[in-house]
Parts: sequence; C-alpha cells; structure tokens
Amino acid sequence: MNKTVAETVNKTDAATVAAVAARAADDKQGTNIIVLDVGDILAITEMFVVVSASNSRQLRTIANEITAKIREESDRPLLRSEGMSEQQWVLLDYGDVVVHIFSEEIREFYEIERLYQDVPVVDWQAAS
Repeated sequence: MNKTVAETVNKTDAATVAAVAARAADDKQGTNIIVLDVGDILAITEMFVVVSASNSRQLRTIANEITAKIREESDRPLLRSEGMSEQQWVLLDYGDVVVHIFSEEIREFYEIERLYQDVPVVDWQAAS
C-alpha cells in the first residue's frame, strides 16, 4: 500500500520536531526561546518556534544547527527557508512546524508573541 504525502511527512509529530528545534537553538545560545501552539488559529501550521540571536553570525549558526538536528533526529524535510542572506529574520518551514529566528532588534520590532498572546505556550524543555 502506498503512503500519502501527508502520512510520509507526519511520521514525527509537530511537538517533537518543535522541541528538537528549540533544544538545537538552546545548544547554540539562542535566547528567549518560545514554542507556541498555533494550530487552533492557523490552518497552515501547528507550532511556531521563536528564537532570538544576538548577531547575524549566531543567527546563521542557530539556523544551521536546527536544520542539522531535525534532519538527524526526525524524518521531517525542510520544505523551504527564507532570510538566510539578510540574516535578520530566518524562517525554516517544516510544514506543521515553522521556526522563526530573529535578530534581537527585529524580534522587538515585530513582537510576534504579542500577535499570538492567546495561544498555548509549549514547555519544550519538558519534552526532552
């Protein structure tokens, strides 16, 4: 029996992938790491992982570490990424998990947590 694309992509659940991403960011000294369960209000994804980086070099390092750890620990493909050349806001799209890595200044400007203040915050450290 052939598996659908959704079945293939969803072998590792969103909470697990989000926790892997958050831990990888933490390993590279990402700060203010938060995982938001946005599935009830957004039809396109289940979880946001939001991370701050102190400079563009650290932002790139965090993005590379997250990509490597998710590839290593799950079966989840990176569907697309944006912002690596600008190194102010990198988006890593894993389907039902979207990782946002911000420079500290850009995160303060966009205040993404304020936009999603009513969604549950996931304890990514407990998922270890």
